[in-house]
Order: sequence, then C-alpha cells, then structure tokens
Amino acid sequence: MSDLALRLRGYRLTTAEILYHLPDHPHVLQSFVWQHLDTAPDFPVLRRFLDFWTRNIEGKLHSVQVARAGLVDSGGLRYAAVSLQLH
Repeated sequence: MSDLALRLRGYRLTTAEILYHLPDHPHVLQSFVWQHLDTAPDFPVLRRFLDFWTRNIEGKLHSVQVARAGLVDSGGLRYAAVSLQLH
C-alpha cells in the first residue's frame, strides 16, 4: 500500500527513541532511533518491532520515547527571501 494511502487510513509518521543497555557493558546506555508509519494509540508496528527486539537482540531495553507527526501537511513550504539567476 502506498504511503499516502496509509496516511489516509490513519497512519502517521512515528518516531521512537529506544534506549538500551549494551550487552558487553550493561551499565552503558545506547540510543537507537526508529521511524515508521504507525497508528496511535496502540502503535502495532512499533510493538511488533519491540517484540522482535526482545526476542532476537541481546541489548536489554531501558526505555522508549514515542513521538508522531500530525495530519498530512505541505511539508513546510515557504517562500525564498532571495531570487538568483544564473546565465
């Protein structure tokens, strides 16, 4: 399914910052940023990824912070302050 079709079905760009313990140095935290289209408030795609993480990756999860984008927008369209011409 296309990106636009997913967005029209309620999916939004979701970003998660995952802090996890390094396997060799358990007192050291490492950060991993995950980004995908997902639906709130259940976040099924993120939950599948975190389930995969706990089953297959040695780094124990510490915390997960989640943020998501709003509705479809123009992407920050703005006018240029300068216009240049090249011959």
